[in-house]
Amino acid sequence: MEALKHRPRYGNPIPWKDTYRKRCFERLKNSRSRLLERYRQAGESDGGRKGSMVEEIMQEEWSALQSSEVGLATPWSHVGIDLFGAVQQDDELVVLQEIQQELLAEELAILEDYHKNLQFEEQSLNALVEGMEDSGFVICPVCFANNLTVTSHFISCSCGLYVNTLGRQVGAEALRALLEQQVTQHADTQCSYNPVFSMVTNMDGSSSLVASCGACDYLFVVL
Repeated sequence: MEALKHRPRYGNPIPWKDTYRKRCFERLKNSRSRLLERYRQAGESDGGRKGSMVEEIMQEEWSALQSSEVGLATPWSHVGIDLFGAVQQDDELVVLQEIQQELLAEELAILEDYHKNLQFEEQSLNALVEGMEDSGFVICPVCFANNLTVTSHFISCSCGLYVNTLGRQVGAEALRALLEQQVTQHADTQCSYNPVFSMVTNMDGSSSLVASCGACDYLFVVL
C-alpha cells in the first residue's frame, strides 16, 4: 500500500523521459562554446542567468521529439508563455521541471569549470611574467610547466612546442621581450580576460607560436 501512495498521478511511466533527458544533455554538452560566448556577452553580474540556454534547449528538443514521435502531446501547452513559472500537478510537467533543474545544475558546472580555467590561466600567466623577470630562463607560455630550450635555430619544450627560428636571431632575451609585449598589448585592448599562447601548424608544415583570446578575438603571431 505504501508503494501506491507514491505512484504517479496517472499511474503510468513517462515513456519519453529518458530519451528527452538524454537529448537535452547531449545538446547542452555540444553547445558549450555557444553557452560561454553568450555568457561573456551577457556579462557575469547576473550569475549567468541571461546567458542560460536551458529553456531554449528544452523547447527545441521537445519540438524535435514531437516530430519524431507522432501523437506526442505537449505537456506544457496549457501553461502559456511562462513554461516553467509555476509548479504543476501533472506528472509530465513535474518530469520537465526535474530535467530543467538537472540541466541548470550542469550548466552551472560548465560555467564554474570555465572560471577555474580562467583563474589557472591568470595564475600561470603571472608566473610566466614573474619567472622571466626573476631568472634568466623563459618559462614555456603553452604549458607553464617547463623552461624553454632556446637556441639559435629553434625554441622547444618537452610539452611539444617547437618553432624553427633559424635566421631570425631570436635569443632568450628577445623571446622574453616578445612574450611580455603580447601580454601588455592584449591588456591595452581593455579586455578583462587573458591571452592564451599556443602552437599552430602552418600550411607549409612549419609551426608558429601565437597569442590569442577567445573573448575579444585577439590574435597575434609571436614567432
